[in-house]
Amino acid sequence: MAYIFITGSADGLGRAAARTLMDEGHDVVLHARTPGRAADLADLAAHAAGIVTGDLGSADETRALASQVNGIGRMDAVIHNAGIFLEPTRATTPEGHARTLAVNTLAPYLLTALMDRPERLIYLSSGMHRGAGDSLDDMDWTARRWNPSQAYSESKLYVTTLALALAHRWPHVLVHAVDPGWVPTKMGGPGAPDDLELGHLTQTWLAVSKEPAAMVSGGYWHHRQRHIPAPEALDPGFQDRLLHRLAELTGVEAS
Repeated sequence: MAYIFITGSADGLGRAAARTLMDEGHDVVLHARTPGRAADLADLAAHAAGIVTGDLGSADETRALASQVNGIGRMDAVIHNAGIFLEPTRATTPEGHARTLAVNTLAPYLLTALMDRPERLIYLSSGMHRGAGDSLDDMDWTARRWNPSQAYSESKLYVTTLALALAHRWPHVLVHAVDPGWVPTKMGGPGAPDDLELGHLTQTWLAVSKEPAAMVSGGYWHHRQRHIPAPEALDPGFQDRLLHRLAELTGVEAS
């Protein structure tokens, strides 16, 4: 039995992952953006190890969320599932960051830095990360004209690179990135062609499995098959530069 925290578990892939792990007998800490959204977890609440709330688009709420989880106890695994897709405009956070960057990259980084270190970390990526390029200039889209697809692709390259950087730097933690595919969730839309079931089973497997493949850190996965990510994500120099910029943007170092 393991304690597992899943961000964005009120619906979609996060909810499916939570239900699967709870059905397997694990203790799952659920997360919703607001208390109102937490009401959507009523059917799972009786079997959950806890429910925490916090908007990942706010640095203050993300910090408070880390404290809530630490108050429950050290997790065995954390699945950084929450994310947002194509925002038509540069929506901003209370701190002035682009919300796409904040939710998809800065929040997983902050939670990783501030929570008690688990044995396993899983970050949700996307195949679109391969179209991001290798520039860290204007990560926050303060100078460029907003491009929803490019902003999303970059945010997923950053979180993929974060995962692989931590796999190298934290040898006692199993760290992976997962591309769940384009699945028919609220974010992916009803016409998404990929398999919703396969979309969440890779991260649940990586969170608890003792199979040899799951015990080798630093993987980039799609449907339980290990793939090669964008070369930038594997580049130690790019990893170092990204971690430096994330520390600058958040004021927190993941040491």
